[in-house]
Amino acid sequence: MFIDRVKIYVKAGKGGDGIVAFRREKYVPFGGPSGGDGGNGGNVIFEVDEGKSTLLDLRYHKKIVAENGYNGKTKKMHGATGEDFIVKVPQGTIVKDVKTGSIIADLTRHGQREIIAKAGKGGRGNFHFKSSKNTAPQYSELGSLGEEKEVIVELKLLADVGLVGFPSVGKSTLLSVVSKAKPQIAEYHFTTITPNLGMVQVPDGRSFVMADLPGLIEGASIGKGLGHQFLRHIERCRVILHVIDMGSNDGRDPVEDYRIINEELATYEYRLMERPQIVIANKMDLDPAQENLKRFKEAYPDIEVFETTTIIHEGLEAVLYKTADLLASTPEFPLYNETDKEAEGVLYKFEPEAPAFEIQNLGNGRWQLVGEEIERVFKTSKLDNEEDMMRFARKMRKMKVDEELRVAGCQDGDIVVLCNIEFEFME
Repeated sequence: MFIDRVKIYVKAGKGGDGIVAFRREKYVPFGGPSGGDGGNGGNVIFEVDEGKSTLLDLRYHKKIVAENGYNGKTKKMHGATGEDFIVKVPQGTIVKDVKTGSIIADLTRHGQREIIAKAGKGGRGNFHFKSSKNTAPQYSELGSLGEEKEVIVELKLLADVGLVGFPSVGKSTLLSVVSKAKPQIAEYHFTTITPNLGMVQVPDGRSFVMADLPGLIEGASIGKGLGHQFLRHIERCRVILHVIDMGSNDGRDPVEDYRIINEELATYEYRLMERPQIVIANKMDLDPAQENLKRFKEAYPDIEVFETTTIIHEGLEAVLYKTADLLASTPEFPLYNETDKEAEGVLYKFEPEAPAFEIQNLGNGRWQLVGEEIERVFKTSKLDNEEDMMRFARKMRKMKVDEELRVAGCQDGDIVVLCNIEFEFME
């Protein structure tokens, strides 16, 4: 089964907690704190595996969770790091964040690895918090949570050349003739229901990869027919072979067919019409072919047309030479939309620092604190004893939470909510 698009949930491992411990050994007076740090959690990593050609495994494994880090040990021993969860995917896979729509990873190289969800860091043990004022701290940190997100995983075949055209124009026959690929061929529409790849050898020794896609129909770019769901597989192609049934075997007009397919390519989001296109007039052995070819050249006088009859291997050598020549002079096309330019490289620019927290008035003497920084501080803080509480209170004061609450109108006895935990505000 060919699966080229799945939606999955990924979650990296949580960092292990630091612990509170003290060194107690004979002949070692005042041993001091010795609580070790927690280990980092495991990452969720996608890795290219050239032995895979479909995303079938992910269709039945839609929740991927990496291992958590282990808690610290006594004698300042570090907790073990959680094991990474490695997902094997085919070459040409793209991973997108469902929430933001941004591209997280584009996996195109053999053995390439990309972290899709970053692990949480381990918490610090109490020996980190020893000071001249507090030589026996009873405090340690919790490990931070790992990233979790929903992602879209798409496979976009790595082919140099893509075959496009209406159903039954001879694309599969062409691929089977010029390569050792064996696509299904029959005298009915939509015989090809999955993309097929073949390695093509040019007589002069050059070679390239060709992809045969299911036939397109009018409206394919907006979801009609079978071909629309496979248009993504020619996004990486540098040259397009446009195959036309010049013999009108199905009663269609070749001139109109050419216009319709190009309109569908132009409508598709990745600027497919910018790629060089080779027009192949196929089935030239049929009676109407010469007349149709004459009309086609009158309608498009500036387009070079290659006459072929693929079933008897006629006229294909010139097509292969022309394709190889274009590949030699055609660069790779950007895979991303204009709105995805940030994914093409790292852009450094000044951005104002986001506030550590925001205050929301819930009414009836209730206030809520929200913000990535303040939530991170809270989630990594233990609140098991008085020392933990006092340390957390000092952090809040240092972040000027008390001051901002007063400015916002918070009164003594009001309720302040942080991460669904309620605190009473006291002057």
